[in-house]
Amino acid sequence: MNHVVIMAGGVGSRFWPMSTVERPKQFIDVLGVGRSLLQLTFDRFKGICPPENVWILTNQSYADIVHEQLPEVPEGNILKEPCRRNTAPCIAYVSWRIKNTDVDANIVITPSDHIVVNTNEFQRVIKQCMKFTSETDAIVTLGMKPNRPETGYGYIQADLRLASPRNKEIYRVDHFREKPDLATAQKYIKQNNFFWNAGIFIWSASTIINAFRVYNPSIAKIFDSIRSKLGTPEEQKLIDERYPECENISVDYAIMEKAEEIFVCPADFGWSDLGTWGSLQTHLQRDLYGNAVIGENVKLFDSRNCIVHTTEEKKVIIQGLEGFIVAEKNDTLLICKLSEEQKIKQYAE
Repeated sequence: MNHVVIMAGGVGSRFWPMSTVERPKQFIDVLGVGRSLLQLTFDRFKGICPPENVWILTNQSYADIVHEQLPEVPEGNILKEPCRRNTAPCIAYVSWRIKNTDVDANIVITPSDHIVVNTNEFQRVIKQCMKFTSETDAIVTLGMKPNRPETGYGYIQADLRLASPRNKEIYRVDHFREKPDLATAQKYIKQNNFFWNAGIFIWSASTIINAFRVYNPSIAKIFDSIRSKLGTPEEQKLIDERYPECENISVDYAIMEKAEEIFVCPADFGWSDLGTWGSLQTHLQRDLYGNAVIGENVKLFDSRNCIVHTTEEKKVIIQGLEGFIVAEKNDTLLICKLSEEQKIKQYAE
């Protein structure tokens, strides 16, 4: 059976004042479409698997928000981390948990706070990758075709000389590359075998559990030791006790950069991790002057290349701004240069 795992434990508040530590961006209607990023992530997997096979990994403090936003997901499928330990422990936890109920489980792992423009193409790619991993012991990651020398993403270097015999769109991974400087990113763009690492992984439960046992046995031993209690009333108590013992490490470092049967499926379905106000602006409809607006009654005059997110105000009038963020939430108003948005957090503090 296919299973979808949505990682929703992040505490990012990059879209302040909309998002906060108490309600991070995955729970916010960033796009102004009436659905949070978490809900949009759930929506795009409809047809991949039923709601009872959707699992949400989140922090204990966010479990109620997850249940409120995704009532279709069984409450027992909302797994609660007692502390943050990066992606490897949370992926291990859910993988052991799923395999306890479905030994033949085929799993796709996805962040909760990204956007996808072309859902049909996204589903096509996911389905073909899941077919591939159901028939092999492969680990597959999606590689986004880059359209600019981005320094904020990690890169996947693929061996495009020979596609997999089972699927002509899937290739072996040569190397994972850290976030580059601008000069290095420009070199990557000139080659056709470098792709953005979107953090979307596909594998069978057996494959990833075996990989943990080989490449990160310390984490594997923790979950092997409590395996019989997963899915029972004792699960949460044991997780609260043992989870903090896990190494704080990403799945990239723990598994992906060590394992041998690693493949990449290059894809292009309008993906963004929405890491900044600037990245959000590029995915919104803009007027002739480059302004992107979310809000019912917003008027701009003599303004260019601005992003305005004001959904709670009765009327907003902006004149004479160029390259600014204007956003409000809960009686807090932000007006900041797009070029200076990295300073927002320090200003807010």
